[in-house]
Amino acid sequence: MPRKSSEGKYKIKTHKATSKRFRTTGSGLVVRTKIGKGHLRRNTSARTKALLAETIAVKSTGLTRHIKRLCPYMSKKD
Repeated sequence: MPRKSSEGKYKIKTHKATSKRFRTTGSGLVVRTKIGKGHLRRNTSARTKALLAETIAVKSTGLTRHIKRLCPYMSKKD
């Protein structure tokens, strides 16, 4: 059985740090988590900690384009 022809586009490696920090919504928006969740939250109010759980849409179109270039398969549905 012959192999598939190797013509076509190459696979692009995903930038792993970007894939861990960002994800896409169903409508295609790139969202990120808020900062300040690493440590030192013992004296923080419950309301503030709850607000840290929200995700924020990335507003800048240039930054969105850059993120999508670094993670080319992030927006694909499996």
